[in-house]
Formats: sequence, structure tokens, C-alpha cells
Amino acid sequence: MRRVSRIAVAGAATASLALALSACGGTSTEASSSSDAKGGDKGLAIAYDVGGKGDQSFNDAAFAGLEQAKKEFGYQTQDIEPTEGETDADKEQRLVSLAKQGYNPVIGVGYAYATAVKEAAEQYPDTTFGIVDDSTVQLKNVADLVFSEEQASYLAGVAAAKSTKTNVVGFVGGVDIPLIHKFQAGFEQGVKDTNPKAKVLTQYLTQTAEEGGFSSPDKGKSAAEGQIEKKADVVYAAAGLSGQGVIEAAAANKVWAIGVDSDQYKQEALAKYKDSILTSAMKDVAKAVYNLAKSVEDGKPETGIVRGDLKSGEVGLAVSNPTFKDDTKLQEALETAKEKIISGEIKVKTS
Repeated sequence: MRRVSRIAVAGAATASLALALSACGGTSTEASSSSDAKGGDKGLAIAYDVGGKGDQSFNDAAFAGLEQAKKEFGYQTQDIEPTEGETDADKEQRLVSLAKQGYNPVIGVGYAYATAVKEAAEQYPDTTFGIVDDSTVQLKNVADLVFSEEQASYLAGVAAAKSTKTNVVGFVGGVDIPLIHKFQAGFEQGVKDTNPKAKVLTQYLTQTAEEGGFSSPDKGKSAAEGQIEKKADVVYAAAGLSGQGVIEAAAANKVWAIGVDSDQYKQEALAKYKDSILTSAMKDVAKAVYNLAKSVEDGKPETGIVRGDLKSGEVGLAVSNPTFKDDTKLQEALETAKEKIISGEIKVKTS
């Protein structure tokens, strides 16, 4: 039976959570509801971050989790796209509408939903809310779905340092914010620890998400081309949809790209570039979304901070590219680094 009592699992819960992303469907208009009852039994709803459906990365992973839950539990789901230039009030209205219609849980995909999730969760205390990539909302009915992105990025740095022939590698960040600084910090540390002679070129596309840092493949392509001109032969992008442009530039110039969030080697929209995607630094957003839905289905909703890391298996590197997977020396180096991070021998920086 769906939705029984709520059990608050406050604090830093280390339950399984996760990664993946596939955005689909949804509209930006809010459906009306014939019932004002708070809470409900319709099932999972997600509201996408910047870039929306088809980013082949972050949002698409969240959709994958929604689809898995829908298939397993057989209930209704809904996924809604963001609108250009929307405010926190717009996001709040979207989440409130979903809760009012009876969806439970309701998940905001991305840190930009922090204010909206807090306001909506206070209005609907019997609905479980989730937010991906933010740990600031401390309410009894909110699960903060976060990851140790810096750990996967460290491994990406090891892979880049072992794969470069020019001793120059690049990092392209979508937006200059603390979340993306974690990706940069881990990557640079992994590179330097593995090959002190290697140089890391870094560029952020925009200062704010509103300027398109996570949703502009053309900006990503231009940044990658600039780094490749400076001899970078491995480029790692943490830039959402903009990362497609980085991958395109890498393929055109016959250098390596490292994807992010989802296994981008397997993304259909990137198929023609896949032989240039060495690996992807993944965080299992799909699993996090699914696990939250399952916890509500089981009557024991996750709440508090739910973190995925290397130890839990919810961040790591994709091994879909045979060139990467079959490189024995590289895989040995990565396994050694992974073991040291999990044991605490290597402490990965977050800024």
C-alpha cells in the first residue's frame, strides 16, 4: 500500500542514493487539481533544472530514475521542464502544484530549487520532497540528495594524466559556483598527483546559470577549442548540456573528452562522437531519484542528507569505451587511487 506513515530519518543518512539522468516530457504549465488535500498517492514527480530534457547528462539521469520507479511501482509520474528566466516563485508554484495534485515524492532537480523546495515542503508537510545537489534545506520531509563529485573527478584527473601525450589537459566548468568548483578541485588534484608535469587549463563558461553556462553547447565548444589550441589533448567538462559542445570539439580535433554525470559514451544523441569519449565521471542521480521514490513507496521516506560517494558506488568512472576499459595500466592506477580515497589515505579537495 502506498504512502503510509512518515518516518523521519533526520541527519546525515548514508543510504543508497545515486545518479543518472534523462529528461523527458513535461510541460511548464501547472495542471489543475480537483482536490486540495495535502499529500497523496499518485507517485513520483520531478521538475528539471536548466537545460531540461535531452541534456544527455544531469537532467536525463533524473528522468531515468523516474522511469525505473514508474515501471516498478506502476503509478503515475510527471516531469516538468523549466522556463526561461523563471524566478524562485515560479519554481515554488510548480512544486506546490505537483504536491497539491497528489504526487509524492516531488523532486527538484538541481541546487536552484533550494528556496522553492523549502517553501513547498513547509506548505505540504505530509509530502516528501527531494532536492538534488543541495544540502541546505533542513526539514523533516525533505531529502537532500548530494554526491561526492570531487571523488569521481579525482579519478577523471588520473585518467586524463595517464592519457595525455602533450602534458596539457583542460577543464570546462558550466557556471562559476561552489558545486562546479568541486569537480575542478578533484580533477586538478588527480592530474597533479598522477603527473606533476601536466598543466591543467581551466575555463568557466558563465558566472550565473541564467547566462546559459549549463545550456549552451556553442559556449562549451568554443571553450574546448581554445584549450585544444593550447595543446590540451584531454578535456573534461562539468557543464550540463554545454558539455555536448566540448565533446563535439574533442571529436573534431581527435583528442579525448571526459563526460560527466551520465555515461555519455552510451547517450544516443552523442553516438557519432562516442569514440572520442574516454570515460565519464558519473554520479548516480537516477539511483538517488529511484531510491527516494522507493522509500516513500515502502512507507519509510528518506529525509536529511543522503550522500552518494565512491564507497557506496554512487560516483565513479564509466567503463563503456573499450579503449579505456582494456587499458590495464590505467585501470590499475585508477583502482589504486579509488582504494586510497575510500580508505582516507587520499583526501580529495572540494575547492
